[in-house]
Amino acid sequence: MFALPRLTVATVAAATLALAATSNSAFAQKKYDAGATDTEIKIGNIVPYSGPASAYGVVGKAMGAVFQRVNDQGGINGRKINFISYDDAYSPPKTVEQARKLVESDEVLLTFGVLGTPSNSAIQKYLNAKKVPQLFLATGATKWNDPKHFPWTMGWLPSYQSEGKIYAKYLMKDHPGKKIAILYQNDDFGKDYLKGIKEGLGDKASSIVVEESYELSEPTIDTHIVKMKALNPDVMVYFTTPKFGAQALKKVGELGWKPVQIIANVSASTASVMKPAGFENAQGVISAAYAKDASDPQWKDDAGLKDFDSLLAKYLPEVNRTDSSLMTGYNMALTMVAVLKNAGDDLTRANIMKQAASIKDLEIPGLLPGIKISTSPTDFAPISQLQMMRFDNGRWQLFGDIISDDIGG
Repeated sequence: MFALPRLTVATVAAATLALAATSNSAFAQKKYDAGATDTEIKIGNIVPYSGPASAYGVVGKAMGAVFQRVNDQGGINGRKINFISYDDAYSPPKTVEQARKLVESDEVLLTFGVLGTPSNSAIQKYLNAKKVPQLFLATGATKWNDPKHFPWTMGWLPSYQSEGKIYAKYLMKDHPGKKIAILYQNDDFGKDYLKGIKEGLGDKASSIVVEESYELSEPTIDTHIVKMKALNPDVMVYFTTPKFGAQALKKVGELGWKPVQIIANVSASTASVMKPAGFENAQGVISAAYAKDASDPQWKDDAGLKDFDSLLAKYLPEVNRTDSSLMTGYNMALTMVAVLKNAGDDLTRANIMKQAASIKDLEIPGLLPGIKISTSPTDFAPISQLQMMRFDNGRWQLFGDIISDDIGG
């Protein structure tokens, strides 16, 4: 048995007790599917290390760092994790190619943390047909929570629709009657957010004066921002990936324009969005969070952040610790470790899914206090809580209470 860092021993032990009881017979004999042996667990991963969404590449690097640390400490139940991570450049055809390679050539036990809505959409049917777990996706599309039709697919991030509803709730309370303009990525990712905010606004959705979409292939969205400004909205909402989020904030600042600005959590990184946009342009921007921000001094003595920093110092000393995508990868990988630990010696794909669908109030070091991970056989949405935050003087500051996605609609 390996020894996790002191912090994660408690969290993983709690998860072990909290996960639904597995029959003693499951641990009485070793059971393996492809990708698992007495000494190894093969995990497949696909993230955009290159291309238009390459800012997310550090998610894969952080996951790899967590697994390397686990291996250095003896592995999981005596088995080392073989983490095979490929680049798809955020191109769905490439994702398909890499997924087939992972399953048919590398023979992984499961896929984990594949990043992006279009990427995961491209491989969902294939992995479900093969009965290969498609676990803890790095995307908040609502459709991943569909155990009836896709029992081998489970997301991890809070759903984009839920996040959109929470922004709607905030706007109706703090900015009632204001004209709203929405910029969104023209794919499932952006449309999911759009659907959420419109559902959340309900009969107030008429306050949306423009829904402007952009293509991921566009080099810049400056013309879209100029077009939207002409309609003189009071509120600008950005459902974008990091590159375009930074462009939007920067362009609004260059125009000398001061609308209320809301940016999706996926583009709320201090390092890859706020800093490139210019802190002066990001001042006052609103978003929502579920994880701790490594750049926030309120966590300087927090045990979770100390564990996170020690991991980066040893395994990824070259990265910018304030990049929120690193925290995402860290939290996701620790969730995966908890599930694998609970699977014991029954490393079949069916048991992996059973354990993943039986999490109860798992606390992960990098999540905000009070936000816990829970799943069930009928609910494949691990995180369903968020807290509002505002960018002020170079850092995000939390405000208000933790909000559940159960807010109607």
